[in-house]
Amino acid sequence: MSARIKAVVFDIDGTLLDSVDLHARAWVEAFAHFGIRTEEADVRRQIGKGGDQLLPVFVDEARLAREGEAIEAYRSDLFKRTYLAQAKPFPAVRALLSHVRDAGQTVALASSGKADEVENYQKILGITDLVDVVTTSDDADRSKPHPDIFEAVLSKLPGLPKERVMVVGDTPYDAQAAARAGLSTIGVLCGGFPEAELSAAGCVAIYRDPQDLLDGYARSPLA
Repeated sequence: MSARIKAVVFDIDGTLLDSVDLHARAWVEAFAHFGIRTEEADVRRQIGKGGDQLLPVFVDEARLAREGEAIEAYRSDLFKRTYLAQAKPFPAVRALLSHVRDAGQTVALASSGKADEVENYQKILGITDLVDVVTTSDDADRSKPHPDIFEAVLSKLPGLPKERVMVVGDTPYDAQAAARAGLSTIGVLCGGFPEAELSAAGCVAIYRDPQDLLDGYARSPLA
């Protein structure tokens, strides 16, 4: 089968892995440790950005310069220690990625997480053997909604025109970052962002979750 789309780039948190609430809690707890009071709902709306883009929403510039790295390091350690074990794959993640591979398409991951986190995620998801290309915040100067991570993916897919690469993500930040890199995005609702926000950010199609995308694959923009 010769598909028009030759590579599918998946976000991880909220797209393949049910982890958005866990990340939000870890951030709230980390902020509280440094005496910064935040509401989980407000933090949750920022998940999908990397720490470099999320921190300035809640921390003033002077304090960010002083303590930003310490807050981020504390949050990262706290997430691994307390929350990572609770993260679970959404239904049909492995089956969806297998289907992509069987269709002759390349599977890529593009996450705002750090490289070691993304390695852990692949193990939790049981997809390590199905992934061809991985990019993380370590490959990008700026995280989503900046295009750096998707530009890094494209550099690892040499010779593929942008119209043959499609992103699957759960946040407006995925769609905005992808668009800035010249890529189209399919949205999934399992990360908790409303359909209207994903549409407004430019998603070309929207599915409930990986299972729904797999079920509708033949009629999806991926086919």
